[in-house]
Amino acid sequence: MTRFAPAGPLRGSLRPPSDKSISHRAALIAAMGEGETRIVNYLEAADTVSTLNAIESLGADARRFELDSGLNYLIEGVGLRGAESSSIDVGNAGTLLRLLPGWLVGQVGREWTLDGDDSIRRRPVDRIAEPLRGMGADLSARDDRLPPLEIRGAPLRGTTYEMPIASAQVKSCLLFAGLLAEGETRVVEPVPSRDHTERMLAAAGADVRRDGDAVVIRPAERLEPDWIVVPADISSAAFFLLAGLLVPGSEVVLDQVGVNPTRTGILTILERMGAEIEVEPRGEHGGEPAARLTVRSAALHGTEVGGAEVPLAIDELPLVALAACFAEGTTTIRDAAELRRKESDRIATVSEALNGLGGRVEPTDDGMVIEGTGGLRGGAISSHGDHRVAMLGAVAGLASSEGVEVAGMDAAAVSYPGFEADLAVLLGSGA
Repeated sequence: MTRFAPAGPLRGSLRPPSDKSISHRAALIAAMGEGETRIVNYLEAADTVSTLNAIESLGADARRFELDSGLNYLIEGVGLRGAESSSIDVGNAGTLLRLLPGWLVGQVGREWTLDGDDSIRRRPVDRIAEPLRGMGADLSARDDRLPPLEIRGAPLRGTTYEMPIASAQVKSCLLFAGLLAEGETRVVEPVPSRDHTERMLAAAGADVRRDGDAVVIRPAERLEPDWIVVPADISSAAFFLLAGLLVPGSEVVLDQVGVNPTRTGILTILERMGAEIEVEPRGEHGGEPAARLTVRSAALHGTEVGGAEVPLAIDELPLVALAACFAEGTTTIRDAAELRRKESDRIATVSEALNGLGGRVEPTDDGMVIEGTGGLRGGAISSHGDHRVAMLGAVAGLASSEGVEVAGMDAAAVSYPGFEADLAVLLGSGA
């Protein structure tokens, strides 16, 4: 158990870790590319290391190179149709599990098996398997919906697929498949989801465009990504944004944070709840806008979150629930059934955790209803192996009256290995 005691003000500035979503995609697109691609500020966390290991299993070469500070990789790609047959351990990386098959299914004559840890074996793949089969893919899964996922490369044909639920992972998977399919592939979204894949594919030379509510891609002979620069992850930054809001007297500055408009729902929601967050533009990182964010403690009030806002903040909704516990009034989160398909069932695990700390949270089929009480007592929670639940517990502990003990805090390493060290810096106890 790791204890997080009630804290005095958080002060200072830091650059959060690099964006996990962009890092995954950067490595995969670099592996699809011809020649060398340089990735600057790649995230080194358990999930993204799994992606590096995966592309090396496919025949790509990934090695570090020196450039200023940060972690940088030079990747020698295998080309769109050059992945070697292999068995791939995706670890706990759900993004990798759902994106990688899109590239592999169209490479005729080769076979792959994708498997991972116990958590991954509970994460469904039917939402990618069904539309891929509609394009001609040949794949199978345990109980037709769970890993291991067996893939046998086959000729693909373009399709129009109307997504029942907005998901950037499913969309990205189908766009990768569309690169190797015959004809045009259209992915129709009910509401827009994060667009990192489209931006990177376009920069690498793919014929991809937005057409109303659809993303359209045509087959490609080659990709040439060249350089990809990864900004700091707004999903990681959000934990310190919330700590700065909830702990009285705090002022936290977060630098070079990616503020792609398909990812900034958390800023809009928190501002609607009463937060004042200064957003100072800091240019673009490889086509992705970045900014310096400054947050100070503030009183919050309840709100409603749903509809098109959900995909723009899907990974941060557990933090919205935490903020709601400290707010005045009721907060309702709806249209977020996707939370049940994350590293844990986040509707269940977050509700359980916050109720165990003195909150009043009612889980629903597609979200939560939170009655704000002005704070949390504290207590003990389990991360259930979910990195975001672990870090949520840490933030809750700082703002609670009695502190919080988190079982399974090591899960934070999936996306933020240096979380506790960075937190110590803002609390004035780190180097």
